[in-house]
Amino acid sequence: MIFDLTDLRLFRHVVEAGSITHGAERAHLALAAASTRIRNMEKSLGAPLLLRSRQGIVTTPAGRTLLQHARTLLSQAERLREDLGTYTGGLAGQIRILSNTNALTEFLPEALSAFLAEHPQVSIDLEERLSDEIVGLIAEGVGDIGIVAGTVDTGRLQTFPFRSDRFVLVVPKGHPLSEASEIAFAEVLNHDFVGLDRASALQRFLADKAGRIGKPLRLRVQLRSFDAVCRMVEAGVGLGIVPETTAQRAGRSMAVAAVALEDFWAARDLTLCVRALGELPSSALRLMEHLRKGT
Repeated sequence: MIFDLTDLRLFRHVVEAGSITHGAERAHLALAAASTRIRNMEKSLGAPLLLRSRQGIVTTPAGRTLLQHARTLLSQAERLREDLGTYTGGLAGQIRILSNTNALTEFLPEALSAFLAEHPQVSIDLEERLSDEIVGLIAEGVGDIGIVAGTVDTGRLQTFPFRSDRFVLVVPKGHPLSEASEIAFAEVLNHDFVGLDRASALQRFLADKAGRIGKPLRLRVQLRSFDAVCRMVEAGVGLGIVPETTAQRAGRSMAVAAVALEDFWAARDLTLCVRALGELPSSALRLMEHLRKGT
């Protein structure tokens, strides 16, 4: 039974993604090559690692055991890479960050750009997730650093403040709602909306909130950025919900207005979370220090 690091990394990606197709994409492998590797791993072991169905994959007991050891071995390999990187004149390694939509789009681009410019041998695997998903994944060791909404129960994770923002309703200037100082999310669900792709963490969050109220979120257009959402709102396609920082920036160049949402979840204190600072690889620890400087 011989598994190399590529096998272990692929298997971890497949399990975390919930399918061989998406796991292969994350591992930057062709689907056929990924499937062959998984089959060869099972053949070498002599036992199935995954149960396959139309809904995706589920790990067998052998697969869960392999996943636990794979994460440990990959983490050790990353630490080895970092330690050897000190002999090449700089910090090295790969950092896995799990972030909610707000932090990913509004605060991380500049922060990560500055950090990566200082550390050219460091790479970052950044994935967008819902805040409650992030807490569980960080606890399991799937990621090094999580960034979540401050309202989420982080359990035993170590947490540190990151940034503060809030979601607002953005409407075209001259719209009947543009003169409102504050409004509830439930009061605007009869309007058409412009939003992010349905797979985005924020869009899933808003759809869940609308569902709990008992009204569907009527998405007319789905886009990939908050700035694009604001441009569609300006064109009168629908209303949008974006971070206040985005709305302020858009208001300087677009004919849109921001209306405060009175819902408690609209306020977003963003929090950094890790399993334990002492367990972080040196590159991730340095990044944590960098991210906390702006708080």
